[in-house]
Amino acid sequence: MAFSFRGHFAVATLAAVWAGSLFAQDSALPPAYVGTDTCIDCHQGEYDDWTGSHHDLAWTEPSPETILGDFDDATFDHRGVTSRFTREGDQYFIESDGPDGAMTRWPVAGVIGIEPLQQYFVETEPGRQQSFDIPWDTVKNEWFHMYPDQHLPASDAFHWTGPYKTWNNRCAECHATDYQRNYDPTTRSYSSTMSEIGVGCEACHGPGEAHLAWAEDETRPETWPWTDLTDTGFTIDYRPGDTETEIQQCAACHSRRGPLLEGSPLPGTPFHDAYRLSTLRDPLYHPDGQILDEVYVYGSFLQSKMYDKGVTCSNCHDVHTAGHIAEGNGICTTCHSPAENPEFPTLRLAEYDTPDHHFHEDGTDGAQCVSCHMIERVYMGVDGRHDHSFRVPRPDLTIATGAPNACTDCHASEGPYWADDALKERFPDSAYRGDHFALAFHAARTGADNQAANLVEISLSDTLPGIVRATALEMLTPMADPDIAAATAPMLTDPDPQVRALAVGLQRAAPPTEFIERVLPLLEDVSRSVRIAAAREMLGAPIARMPERYNVMLQRAMGEWQQTLASQTDFPETQLVMGGIALTTRNLDGAMSAFREAVRIDPQLINAWSMIVRLEAATGDETAARASLAEALAANPDNPDLTALEQQLP
Repeated sequence: MAFSFRGHFAVATLAAVWAGSLFAQDSALPPAYVGTDTCIDCHQGEYDDWTGSHHDLAWTEPSPETILGDFDDATFDHRGVTSRFTREGDQYFIESDGPDGAMTRWPVAGVIGIEPLQQYFVETEPGRQQSFDIPWDTVKNEWFHMYPDQHLPASDAFHWTGPYKTWNNRCAECHATDYQRNYDPTTRSYSSTMSEIGVGCEACHGPGEAHLAWAEDETRPETWPWTDLTDTGFTIDYRPGDTETEIQQCAACHSRRGPLLEGSPLPGTPFHDAYRLSTLRDPLYHPDGQILDEVYVYGSFLQSKMYDKGVTCSNCHDVHTAGHIAEGNGICTTCHSPAENPEFPTLRLAEYDTPDHHFHEDGTDGAQCVSCHMIERVYMGVDGRHDHSFRVPRPDLTIATGAPNACTDCHASEGPYWADDALKERFPDSAYRGDHFALAFHAARTGADNQAANLVEISLSDTLPGIVRATALEMLTPMADPDIAAATAPMLTDPDPQVRALAVGLQRAAPPTEFIERVLPLLEDVSRSVRIAAAREMLGAPIARMPERYNVMLQRAMGEWQQTLASQTDFPETQLVMGGIALTTRNLDGAMSAFREAVRIDPQLINAWSMIVRLEAATGDETAARASLAEALAANPDNPDLTALEQQLP
């Protein structure tokens, strides 16, 4: 490839890409959404199974039939604020501290979920819906606070009226069908829409208009205006044996990820075209990949042998009731037993549901498969979630890294050394002992030196799961040098999109010519997340001119990145990215505008405040810098980073 290198990529060219028209992603309109009620006549059994499920009741209108909480003038006190729950006929109200700290009364606008808790949201201003932090415990039949140990005044971004509790942009997409956020950055307002509230048939099967046309005589009409549909008119095809399609569709909501699109992706959209999956980073996961924060399921499941062997969600979960296919250990023994399961011929045939294996009395909690292999952690105050990495307990890793293990979840007083000795005695030849990626991850997290070689080795492994290797690449990014860039270059063509996307960032440490040759091809990668990662690195690429083909690729990928950012301007983290882009392109006014918007949304964003103060000081406006710093300290009293910055000002 022949390129001309001359400083950073020309600002004028980047400005043209940034300000110019976007490439159309797909001009063909998909079929229309027709609603769950249209499915009943032909699919009564599936509809009956779905009715009353967690998917059906993920979001409902407030009514005496849907609201379970006590609204008979009930109160709840938390850190000096008394919230009140009242009712006038069939209308329900919540009174609590509002965005300005004043006590305000709002009608309940929506009901979230059914058990073990039910949450509610209100409309604090036209179109803006905020989820309330005091939900109803449906087991204990009482109000409780989801964050009882936190002091979250109205000035805090994590207050229930703040940006991180906005229903429109943080939650609604996974509680509705065909949800579109429709945020207007000019008016800073929402006009969100959806086909229907709740997770209806079309949320998983795709819009039904074409399927209805097919169903009239079960043939594909000659005048069918749509392309790229299944023979029965859907945008997604759950073919037997294609586990990945099902898993990725479920993962759209059951994962910790950042969106790349404005609203609900069209069912059938590959996961890495719609989302950027979180790695096993701190504080989301423990060093060994066990769940720590609320990460849902996908990131855990990708680590499992079950996933590697072709197990899919519907092997354990009924897709319409959203319940399990069996009770207790019966879910596991459908495969893990002396009986052969032809779907998984590599399974060892053995008796597992016996004290000879689990060493606990039958019928006790310790005899349950999930107690040892799917540890449970509680989120949202009362909601227990199981880790889906299906791991073998490793108390030796607890000793080495502090990660928990299932044995001492119950036997806390005996401790990890006791548990490790017990497992050595009972399973002396176990393969689940010794070296593990957790050792390198823990060392890197705690600042140990000389971890680069170990992380490179993990990233290049042909046996470790992709999400583990991607995490190693992410950890390597701050350490990157030309040697690391060269060593990890093969990961740019890895089958896993997350690995490819994380490998791109390491190439910024490569010599310019090698950087360009390695990264440019990824501008036309099959996955949007990878193309955007490549576009992000190309922003500051030292190229003055390049062949037209690559220029078109760059513009197209930049356009996709721009679309993603434009669709997320109500996220303070997006404003930070946009500020960084403006700095890279030497657009100081644009950078200041983005950082200002970031702290308007989240006044606790110290990095954004620091950039504002530094930019104003760098441009010679000391008065403005001091005023901004005073504003930052008012929102974040005694913050050490801001205090240190104050001492640096002239």
